[in-house]
Amino acid sequence: MRNIIETLDENQIEELERQYAIYSSGVSEIIPAAELKEKIAKSIVSGIPMKIKLGLDPSAPDVHIGHTVVLNKLKQFQENGHIIQLIIGDFTGKIGDPTGKSAARKQLTTEEVKHNAQTYFEQFGKVLDMSKVELHYNSKWLSTLNFGDVIHLAGSITVARLLERNDFSNRLAEGKPISLHEFFYPLMQGYDSVMLESDVELGGTDQHFNVLMGRQLQEHFGKEKQIVILLPLLEGLDGVEKMSKSKHNYIGIDDTPNDMYGKTMSIPDELMTKYFELATDLALEEKKRIKKELEERKLHPRDAKMLLSRTFVRMYHGEKAAETAEHHFKTVFQKGSIPDEIPRVIWKGEKQLPLIDLLVELNLLPSKSEARRMITGGGVRVNGEKVLEIKTTLEIKEGMILQAGKRRFVQLTFMDE
Repeated sequence: MRNIIETLDENQIEELERQYAIYSSGVSEIIPAAELKEKIAKSIVSGIPMKIKLGLDPSAPDVHIGHTVVLNKLKQFQENGHIIQLIIGDFTGKIGDPTGKSAARKQLTTEEVKHNAQTYFEQFGKVLDMSKVELHYNSKWLSTLNFGDVIHLAGSITVARLLERNDFSNRLAEGKPISLHEFFYPLMQGYDSVMLESDVELGGTDQHFNVLMGRQLQEHFGKEKQIVILLPLLEGLDGVEKMSKSKHNYIGIDDTPNDMYGKTMSIPDELMTKYFELATDLALEEKKRIKKELEERKLHPRDAKMLLSRTFVRMYHGEKAAETAEHHFKTVFQKGSIPDEIPRVIWKGEKQLPLIDLLVELNLLPSKSEARRMITGGGVRVNGEKVLEIKTTLEIKEGMILQAGKRRFVQLTFMDE
C-alpha cells in the first residue's frame, strides 16, 4: 500500500510543506514528525480538518505571554482550517496536575473550576477565534465511568511507567506522600484524547509524560494515535526562570499597554529572538528576517526590542494603543533623563509601601525629611512620572523605576520567596 504522501500532486506537496514548516517552527519536539506529515497529507486529500487538542487544568486563570506560546501554535492550525479542541479539566482540575510538584496539589471545587474556566475563555479570545473552537468539559465522559471502566483504564499502564515521572519518583525517594488518585491524572488526560479522537496534542516540554499518555491510550483502545508537539517554556523578564506570576517575571496579556510595552523593553537582549519566534503573530519569514538581522548586527537590539514591545501591545490592545504606548515610552524614557543602564535591586519587602519609606529603604535618599523635600520639590519620579504628593503609597511592581534627583536611579525586581 502506497504512503499517502506519494499520491499527492505538486500543488498538494507544496501545501503539505508549507503547513509543516509553520507547525514545526519554534517547537522542541514532534513525536513522531513523519506521522504529522502523513496526517497533514490525509487532511489535504480528504478535505477533513485535523483535530488539535489542548488540555487545560483551570487552576491559574491569569494568562501571560508564556502561556501564549501554545496558543499561538494553536492559532496557526486554526488559520489553516483545522479544528481546535480545548478540553477544560473540570474533572481532572479537582485533582490537580502533579507535574513539577513536590507535594500533592490542593483540589479545586466545582465553583472554582467553572470560574477559572470562564476567565480562560475570555483571555484566550485575544489569540484564538473562539467562535470556531470546540469547548469540552472532561467531566462529560470521566464522570460516567463506572469502577469496572476505571480498573480497565488503570490496567493499560504499569506503576513502573508512572514512576518514570520525575515528580513522582522524586517524592517517593524523599519519603513524601503520593496519593493514589494522583496516578490517575495522566490516565484521565490521555482518556480525553481517546474520547475526542484527537489527531495532534500540544503541550509544554514539562508535559511530555502527560501528552504521550494520550497516544498510548488511543492505541490501547484501537484508535489512530495522535501526534505530540512539545513547545519550549518561555523564560521571564529575569532571563532565567520560566515566566510565572509567582516569580514576578511575567508580562500579562491583560497588562495595560504602557506596562506591557515597558516590561517588554526590560527583557534580556539574548531572549529577543525566542520571544519573536514563540510569542508573536508575525509571519514566519518576518521572524527569520529579524533573527538574521540581529545575528548580523544589522538590526540594533534596542530597535528590535521596540518592535517586539509594539507587536505585543498591538496583538492584545490594538494598533492605536501600540502607537500610544510607544510614544509614551519615547517621551518618558528616551527623551527624559533616564539612562539605558539602571542599577537593579532585588525587592523582598512589602508589595505596598509609602513612597517616602521606599526612597529611604533603597538608599536613594538619606532620611524621610530629605525624601519629603525632594518630593515636594518635584525631584522624585516613578517610571518617569513626577510624584508631588508626599503621602503617596506605591504598589510595587516588577521593573518599577524610581528616580531621586537627576542622577539617582533604581529599578526593582523580585525574587521568588
